[in-house]
Amino acid sequence: MSLVRSAGLQRFRQTVEALGGDADLFARQAGLPQGALDTDELLVEDTAIAAVLETAAAALSCPDLGLRVASAQEMSLLGPLAVAIQNSPSVADAIECTSRYMFVHARDLSLSVVPDPDGVAGVTGLRYTFRAWVRPLPQATEMTVLFLHRAVGFLVGGGYGLRSVDLPHQPVAPAARYTGAFGATVRFGRPAAVLRVPTSLMRQPLAGVDATLRGLALAFLSRQSPGPRTGPAARVRAVVSQSLGTGPTELADVARALAVHPRTLQRQLVAEGQGFTEIVDDVRRARARAYLTTTDMPLAQVSRLLGFAEQAVLSRCARRWWGMSPTAVRRRAQR
Repeated sequence: MSLVRSAGLQRFRQTVEALGGDADLFARQAGLPQGALDTDELLVEDTAIAAVLETAAAALSCPDLGLRVASAQEMSLLGPLAVAIQNSPSVADAIECTSRYMFVHARDLSLSVVPDPDGVAGVTGLRYTFRAWVRPLPQATEMTVLFLHRAVGFLVGGGYGLRSVDLPHQPVAPAARYTGAFGATVRFGRPAAVLRVPTSLMRQPLAGVDATLRGLALAFLSRQSPGPRTGPAARVRAVVSQSLGTGPTELADVARALAVHPRTLQRQLVAEGQGFTEIVDDVRRARARAYLTTTDMPLAQVSRLLGFAEQAVLSRCARRWWGMSPTAVRRRAQR
């Protein structure tokens, strides 16, 4: 299991409801958390996103559902990453930026520039890959690859000379539907999902670039996840920070997100002189102070965003952290 921003399901509700389907029913059947279809910032299981697409496609007899959803999606679903991409100097810089910071959107997705699978001179491949031990399902794969194709076209302002598209599965919709969506030949049963593009595309500059905006976006992105050499405590803190209030933050869940056994993670934390419970508490305390001193949101909402079952838990924690009630913390900040 890996976590993905719920932004990946942007326009799913509208697409399904336009077909006469019950988007909320499909979401429940796939195990998606409440609200996942209506916000971009929840962290949800990648398998749940794939499942909801497959479930809805089957129930609605709509084999091109993934393509339909992608056709309605916008670059904005990538959040700050979209800002960095759109303000990159060239297409190559935009692809490199996406490769480096894709983890902010989905931890186990990757985009890379590879030699042309057919070995044709002047052609390069943009390859989309997932975790090696997982077989991506057709609807999610098609949605992601078409979104990538449309994003490249958006960056350069139109057609970019797409040669062909490789998909790793057999077609689930009529062949003409794929050709119409991509505007190029689509080949199935290939080793990986690849857009075959002109090599010259990489050198194409992007128009309307704002270097200041890009710098701000990159600074934000660089702070979102620790690097591969960062210790386990920092990695745990990053996962808890992303999951707090949107997903489970128990030891087993965090260990699963980091692809380690819970006992192994505990031993690693002890070796650093850290404790899992203390890390979660630290993250909650910092987040609680920010909510109480910089917003006027109701305390019940603050409690939910901190992952508390009820407001009384927030009150008890506030007295333990600061020796006063949440309301007193807020009033002191206002003064």
